[in-house]
Amino acid sequence: MNMSSFPPGRVTDLLESKLKGAAVTCQTAFEIVPVDFVHQNNPFQAHIFVCQFTGTVNGQEYAFRKCYSRGCPHNLCPHVSQAVMIANRYLQRDYHKLDEVGIPVDKRLFSLDEMMVKFEDSHDEPGTPRTIHDIIRVAKEGQKFIVEPSLERVSAVEHFANQARQTLFLMVNFAVTDSEKISRYERCLACYPVDAEKREIQQKIAIANDRLRLLYDAFEAASITHSKRFFE
Repeated sequence: MNMSSFPPGRVTDLLESKLKGAAVTCQTAFEIVPVDFVHQNNPFQAHIFVCQFTGTVNGQEYAFRKCYSRGCPHNLCPHVSQAVMIANRYLQRDYHKLDEVGIPVDKRLFSLDEMMVKFEDSHDEPGTPRTIHDIIRVAKEGQKFIVEPSLERVSAVEHFANQARQTLFLMVNFAVTDSEKISRYERCLACYPVDAEKREIQQKIAIANDRLRLLYDAFEAASITHSKRFFE
């Protein structure tokens, strides 16, 4: 599948279209969506931080969603207070890429003011949380890491104002080992409504695997020992 074909499904597709000479516009809208997850038969509620990208490529309209992180008030995923910072760091990376190729976008960020009152009993460690790109940067400076990815198809229920929607998330969890400890970093690589599975599954798997390839290439460039796994 040619991922630069229309309609775009990733920020990378917008970048490629612009570099090929297309006129690209981009707007963002944010959602913090409560979602019911089940992990190893253990149900829990989390919030996912989603950005809706809309705009035009040579006058043709497009729209796609990107999940930047998920957070919950327990140890099954990053705490909400950490998740919003992780989401904004990944979002700022995308803004930088759009800037580099000349696609203007309003650089708004996720805000968690109201939810931080609800989850004010956070017991997270202080400081800015690391992302997988921080590991890549440190590895380039000479530190040794081993990264083992595990892939998961997570079925969950997203709750919107007037409806609930069954959604499948294609997730990767990186177990990162250095000389001192093992840390874990998760990324949502793609998602789609379960009732649209027949129509969307192949495109979303292609998007998820493309994102994995970019990360594996970055691991290789930083001399990070790693396994490679892809969705099938």
